[in-house]
Amino acid sequence: MKKTQTSDFGVSKREGHDASAFYARNLYGQDGSGIPRLLIDQASSPGVQQELRTVPPHPLVEWADRIYCHTAEEMLQVPDNSVALAFTSPPYNTGKKYEPDLDLDEYLGLIRRVAAEVYRVLLPGGRYVINVANLGRKPYIPMHAYFYAVHTGVGFLPAGEIIWRKGRGSSGNCAWGSWKSAKAPGLRDLHEYLLVLTKEVFGRPDKGESDISGEEFMEATLSVWEIPPERAKRVGHPAPFPVELASRVMKLYSYVSDVVLDPFCGSGTTCVAAKAGGRHWVGYDTAAEYCDLAITRLASTEQK
Repeated sequence: MKKTQTSDFGVSKREGHDASAFYARNLYGQDGSGIPRLLIDQASSPGVQQELRTVPPHPLVEWADRIYCHTAEEMLQVPDNSVALAFTSPPYNTGKKYEPDLDLDEYLGLIRRVAAEVYRVLLPGGRYVINVANLGRKPYIPMHAYFYAVHTGVGFLPAGEIIWRKGRGSSGNCAWGSWKSAKAPGLRDLHEYLLVLTKEVFGRPDKGESDISGEEFMEATLSVWEIPPERAKRVGHPAPFPVELASRVMKLYSYVSDVVLDPFCGSGTTCVAAKAGGRHWVGYDTAAEYCDLAITRLASTEQK
């Protein structure tokens, strides 16, 4: 197959594409990371340019397949380099009954402390996928941008971004603002983000069994996912995400029998998807009622 190269007018196909000229540009810097020097200098971990370590799989003992009613700022039960994938939707600090009223710096400090623990427990090449939404209007808070700064500062490498489109606009479905006027029209978000981050390297150095079909792979590797949201009343949690969302992330980014972590597990959707998909799971949450809900949901979930 003849390889394509980047050109002024783009290319129609990407199979076998030679992108070396693009990655040699100053945009990616001397270290090739594409992460601004400022963010690397702020790192609280050893940083992104670590030598790849060959880490044998950690034996599964009593710490796996459990829900811990404890903050993920200290995941003392989980060993270093033992988790293949972390997927979560953190609290958005919008005033849900389980959320303290934090200012932005305090909130991002919590996210940073959890990120450092997730980084510790992930295998080299392990992924951290975070579902996050932007907030407010006056001003609009681009939370996903803050999350990139926090997580690259911890040492994570950005590996992609997925737009989760939760619905389509229809008649009467808008944010209104200044109706039919340029004075102050508002925007209604129909999407959230899935930020894909990786530890140390962009590919899994280990091998395993993938259970994703060709059709599923083609759909999952597009940057826009259209998946209906979950109904809060059906699950019994104010901010659930659908099992289908977690399942698609797991099939794309983990092998069968991998350990999957959710540091803000809420009603346990990530763990339910992991159990149903033949993965091991670990969940953390500080609200006892939602830990109990997660355990109840898991008890009624059939193991693949």
